[in-house]
Amino acid sequence: MKSQDITPKDSENNTIIENKELSLLAALVPVFALVGMLFYNVFYVFGDDALSGSNQFILILGAAVAAVVGFYNKVSYKKMLDEVAENVKSTTGALLILLMVGSLAGTWLISGVIPSMIYYGLQILNPTIFLAACVVICAIISIATGSSWTTSATVGIALIGIGNTLGISPGMTAGAVLSGGYFGDKMSPLSDTTNLAPAMAGSELFDHIKYMAYTTVPTIIITLIIFLIIGLNIDTTGTPDISDKLQAIESAFNISPWLFSVPILVIVLIVKKTPPLIALLIGTLLGAIAAIIAQPEIIKAIAQTDTLSFEAAYKGVMKAITVDTAVETTSVELNDLFTSGGMNGMLGTIWLIVCAMVFGGVMDAIGALSRISKALLSLATTTFGLFASTVASCLALNVTASDQYLALVVPGKMFKKAYKDRGLAPENLSRTLEDSGTVTSVLVPWNTCGAYQSGVLGVSVADYFVYAFFNWISPFMTLLFAAFSIKIKQLRTP
Repeated sequence: MKSQDITPKDSENNTIIENKELSLLAALVPVFALVGMLFYNVFYVFGDDALSGSNQFILILGAAVAAVVGFYNKVSYKKMLDEVAENVKSTTGALLILLMVGSLAGTWLISGVIPSMIYYGLQILNPTIFLAACVVICAIISIATGSSWTTSATVGIALIGIGNTLGISPGMTAGAVLSGGYFGDKMSPLSDTTNLAPAMAGSELFDHIKYMAYTTVPTIIITLIIFLIIGLNIDTTGTPDISDKLQAIESAFNISPWLFSVPILVIVLIVKKTPPLIALLIGTLLGAIAAIIAQPEIIKAIAQTDTLSFEAAYKGVMKAITVDTAVETTSVELNDLFTSGGMNGMLGTIWLIVCAMVFGGVMDAIGALSRISKALLSLATTTFGLFASTVASCLALNVTASDQYLALVVPGKMFKKAYKDRGLAPENLSRTLEDSGTVTSVLVPWNTCGAYQSGVLGVSVADYFVYAFFNWISPFMTLLFAAFSIKIKQLRTP
């Protein structure tokens, strides 16, 4: 093949480079190699620790395999490197948003915003509606923290214990915990997957969250109704005691409903269509001001000083924004909840995105993504078929690659052009990635999410699978919307 057969990428139109002579089998070789290496890396070697770096390097190795295919087809090294640079450049906004999300999480922790959400959320427990209350509590906490993992490892464990004292099956409680936890994980701008999906699809963060609400809200309502019906038809014994948890939060933070003014102001900015970076920066600064006013003792402890001076306030806030911060309470179960990695905590996800862009860039340059997209479009002759193919790919990667991040990254990169060619806005893809990739990961026992949640909650995946209603209803909901063309956003023509 000659190099002039390759059409260079038009950066303005963001079209994918097309290698006219690349066969479908050759285009799929790097994908099969990547999935195989990821499966081995996660399932046989690193398990939950794979995201700390080894998965990222596997993506680089996948890019190397793609480069070999490219060299065989006379694609120059410079062309591949240029395409990688373009791909990384396209994620600049998403990477900056991730850093801002980390900084906001830090100031909202030390200001008492997140602890206040948890404090008031825990007080809605009631034996009759315990399961539905678990969903609501975990949803609130997961939205506040942006992490279903942290929610399960802290409040989730406590709720499992409370459920046991009420005579409720651990599988039921775990299903309710995970349903609420993953709802919050999907909808929180603090969540790494909520930032990762639009970064892969090419949509904006808050547009993605807004568009995702169309399928997510009906799903969580159905989930709550099911748990209410279950709760009204099972016998409970005893009364849940959360007084020690509430006392632990009160002893560590100055809890006040006034602290909710910070997230409310940020929500107002989002509704007013303020650019995400600006909204998150303002939210971070408001959290910092609230921390100095409402939590002076925590500021002094972080700054390691006995007096609250300007220097101490500056040091305490900057540490919360940039590095790991923890506020200890008298409750061991809650201590993990009151930690934040700041900007530093987001570097793992940023690293993953950059390495994914390396893989995707090389795949673009050699024409592999164009070839795969054409094959997918030929199979998916309808819009519903395209959505179904996306769902199937996400589910397949959750099973084979055993990692929810890769279930977003690989299909997101592969299907991006296919959605564009059909005139569909990128929000369709980012929503489908979350509806099928993020939430179903916990339903696979050998997936990092399934293994983690099962281990933390002490409940096997088989026991909670059927009760994790939100998680397995979500992909059906997104397919239902596609089948009836409900809220399928079209690509705007220039």
